[in-house]
Amino acid sequence: MTRDTTGLPMRPLHGSPFVFDPGALCLELLVTGAPGAYAHYEILHGPRDLADWLALSRLRLDPDLVGVTEAELRAARRLRDSLWRLADARTGGRPLPPEDVAEVNLAASHPPLVPAMDAGAGRSWVQPAGATAVLSTIARDAVDLFTGDHADRIRECGSHDCRLVFVDTSRPGRRRWCSMERCGNRQKVRALRARREGAEDPR
Repeated sequence: MTRDTTGLPMRPLHGSPFVFDPGALCLELLVTGAPGAYAHYEILHGPRDLADWLALSRLRLDPDLVGVTEAELRAARRLRDSLWRLADARTGGRPLPPEDVAEVNLAASHPPLVPAMDAGAGRSWVQPAGATAVLSTIARDAVDLFTGDHADRIRECGSHDCRLVFVDTSRPGRRRWCSMERCGNRQKVRALRARREGAEDPR
């Protein structure tokens, strides 16, 4: 599971920008859109959109050196939607949908990105690279996550109006929020307001 600490810049329609670290590469893909009722959040409208997102992801790829075809863009959206349904099943305590497991396995069956090390012991990826290799890397990360030790720590944000999904890799395993600076802080404000209103209640 690719877990280099990074964080995606999020710019919600309502509220202030914040940084979201879902804890795994495969879960980062979920912020690009969602199936069904959440399709209006789609940001992968064209091949360049996928390349630009990869520059923000923990892969940190140069978007000018990632080749993305229309077919690969469609494959990326299929993989993402399958990952959404798998995460939803996992957080809901339901069996993983076989067709979505098959979609992940199909993506993972292709050769992945090739890792490289520089003289300073830094890690990167060999580029130019095609989107099929990128999707294989993401799918293999999903295989590691959903079959690994942290599978039972895949969670949905605890806020009633947030569906962001993350994996809690902290030692205590008590992460509740997508981000403390967004949903965690909003919950603190709500709790403080409730305490103040309770203190002012004459009863």
